[in-house]
Amino acid sequence: EVQLVESGGGLVQPGGSLRLSCVASGFTFSLSDMSWVRQAPGKGLEWVSRITENSRTDYTESVKGRFTISRDDAKNTGYLQMNSLQPEDTAVYYCTIGSHLNGWYPRGQGTQVTVSS
Repeated sequence: EVQLVESGGGLVQPGGSLRLSCVASGFTFSLSDMSWVRQAPGKGLEWVSRITENSRTDYTESVKGRFTISRDDAKNTGYLQMNSLQPEDTAVYYCTIGSHLNGWYPRGQGTQVTVSS
């Protein structure tokens, strides 16, 4: 069974940082691309970043230069380092090995990130 468990969210002031983690199990993580998506209140899922099995990375325009995606295949874990956080980054963040073609399933239960003063 595929499992993805996110952690690391919380409340942070504008300009602050958080690092999200995603622990994977039930599949060969090292052979999988992984993405982070987010859902802001009242909005749909938004793709944020992707890292391929070869560690090539992509980012949505609004987070470029602020967020960094990475992976540690030895630990079956993916990360999202988020710096210079802004209120518009407030959302539930999910890690997923799915794509927009299947509604970003499977994905984890999500971790809440709230950016507020």
